[in-house]
Amino acid sequence: MERKRTQYLLPVAILAAFFAAPNPASAYIGPGAGFAFLSGGMVLVGALFLAIGIVAAYPVKIFLRLLTGKGRIKGSTKRLVIIGFDGMDPQLAQRFMDEGRMPNLKALSEEGGFSPLQTAYPSMSPVAWSSFSTGVDASRHNIFDFITRDPCTYLPILSSTEITSAEKALVKIGKFQFFKKTTANIRLLRKGKPWWTILGEKKIFSNIIRVPITFPPEKFHGALLSGMCVPDLKGTQGSFTFWTTDASLGGPEAGGDVNIVGRSGDLIRCSISGPADPSGTGMGPMRIPMQVTVLSEKRIRLSIGKKGSEQVIELGVKEYSDWMTLEFKSTKGKAKVTGIARFYCMGTSPEFGLYMTPIQIDPSNPAMPISHPTVYSIYLAKKLGPFATLGLAEDTWALNEGVIDEEAFWKQSLNIWQERRAQLFDALETTRKGSVVCVFDGTDRVSHMFHRFLDESHPANKGKDTEWGKDKIAEIYSIADDLVADVRQKLNPKKDQLIIISDHGFCQFKRGLNLNSWLRDNGYLVLKKDAPMDEASGKQISRDWLRDVDWTQTKAFSLGLTGMFINRKARERDGIVEEGQPLDDLKAEIKAKLMALKDPKTDELVFRDVFDAAQIFTGPYVFEAPDLFMGYKRGYRNSWNGATGSCPVEAFSDNTKAWSGDHCIDPREVPGVIFTDRPINTDTPNLMDLAPTALRTFGLEPPAYMQGQPLFGERKQQNNA
Repeated sequence: MERKRTQYLLPVAILAAFFAAPNPASAYIGPGAGFAFLSGGMVLVGALFLAIGIVAAYPVKIFLRLLTGKGRIKGSTKRLVIIGFDGMDPQLAQRFMDEGRMPNLKALSEEGGFSPLQTAYPSMSPVAWSSFSTGVDASRHNIFDFITRDPCTYLPILSSTEITSAEKALVKIGKFQFFKKTTANIRLLRKGKPWWTILGEKKIFSNIIRVPITFPPEKFHGALLSGMCVPDLKGTQGSFTFWTTDASLGGPEAGGDVNIVGRSGDLIRCSISGPADPSGTGMGPMRIPMQVTVLSEKRIRLSIGKKGSEQVIELGVKEYSDWMTLEFKSTKGKAKVTGIARFYCMGTSPEFGLYMTPIQIDPSNPAMPISHPTVYSIYLAKKLGPFATLGLAEDTWALNEGVIDEEAFWKQSLNIWQERRAQLFDALETTRKGSVVCVFDGTDRVSHMFHRFLDESHPANKGKDTEWGKDKIAEIYSIADDLVADVRQKLNPKKDQLIIISDHGFCQFKRGLNLNSWLRDNGYLVLKKDAPMDEASGKQISRDWLRDVDWTQTKAFSLGLTGMFINRKARERDGIVEEGQPLDDLKAEIKAKLMALKDPKTDELVFRDVFDAAQIFTGPYVFEAPDLFMGYKRGYRNSWNGATGSCPVEAFSDNTKAWSGDHCIDPREVPGVIFTDRPINTDTPNLMDLAPTALRTFGLEPPAYMQGQPLFGERKQQNNA
């Protein structure tokens, strides 16, 4: 009886949720792709038939599984639950356990085990979680950073996802084409097969919630809600909006828009800018009118939309609104798309300030595929309410740029945590056999933005409050600990297995190094003759995204958070470095100089190691990787302007941003954590071990290409071939 209930729960719930769904989106948007018109309701109609089909085909599937044995779980463990606390650090975890702040994880560690978990090379979330999913390193799954460069143009591109647009005719008669429309094609660039897909081939169900680098969602036997790298409705990785009367505020360096507005008495009129208008080129973004009425020093009223059909809400200062549905219509009125956003009033006097989160893809009416099956996000939204869908949902850029404060960021992080918590417990309720995986980002985002509070000497503390947030990292760890207690109450120790992991740890980020400036100063990077000149230093400087680089003379350049590329003749459009010995000699020369590099401010060595990709990787995608990876010591990282490919005067700079903690350093400095409810078979567990562990849990032999080894039972020699 339990088996039938388990198999039916999720598809039936999804089907029920569909009938409560609003009108479907009639447009499709993605980074650089604009809109692609869909005939009315095609996505959701297809999803409806999918949900009906799941239920209708159930008896046939059960009969086939009885014949083939598929879906039968071997062994005593019927359900594997993996919870990811992104960025949880083993040193801090041990400290907070010793202080009594994490009693539940301490009890779990005593019952099973607790250990640092070796992270990926390089040690950043998209790389690490891809290794968790596939059981292989970056040279086999092809994710080396958030961004990379296009070797044909040297311009930045997203590492995880490719979105292209093409014109397609709906009707073709001979050589004539009619009813043309623009369609967007979205492709996941991560290679390798996730372990839940391998389980699905044996009809073992998995429910995967917000694991990074799962956008667009891949089809498999299970349900999945995409995580990191899901864009906002504008097609960016997160663009906030801030309306203010304070004319002294300039535009942000990155991450959003600051709009200076006028105030007439108690009224402020402005508009919400959405995705690009598909009516024609040069039409600009679609907009929704908005009027703000200041009711008192502590309260405002928002009227969103055209008069007669507007949404009206009242909002207190320092208070988040609920998720508001925003419907954008094209100029010609035929295309429309909905998103959701929250509003937060920073104050009304002496200056007015209103923050809006990035406009998220509406999970109840998705304009892009954010879940598998498509109706899964609709089901969650209808059952649990609207929720953040942006891959990087906690708005670190808004805090970095000073449009919100730490309190607003903290409240936002807790809101998102509670949404994720509800999704996890729904998965535990509806998935009684198979695997459940849920990743919580709050531990990572709070650590990034509040790490300065743990070190009074941090440059980001200058002129800022150092008291309010000093306990917030401990508090988010305690919240994670409480979650573990609640999860364990839902588990059957005889049938369920629990693993808690993080993808990497954390440290202070005090000083940044701009590698491009260092390369310029050492003759490896050459700027164009007409590049800007800094009069005081007599040095040429360059703008973001390598725009002023003379590629005919440049041997090396940097883009992203850890990598340096050699301008290779066999790979880059204007490459000048020959393969073979010239390439090897150049890498060795640059590495030797970097290993001897000292910070002029502290006279300390900057690097623990500099890694040659050809020496640490053997997979098929190593040719696509940066040629050198920076193994910084704790306290250092690629500078902000270095990550975006600019070249300022000075190579070194203090990190004065709220983003004060990081992990993009030597991976040996920032391992993650692993907690298990039973002992593991090694003192050096690795993120790549989780995939084969999950497969072995359900009686499947891990594929030979996986580099990790199962953490339970006999441990074989590591496969690094």
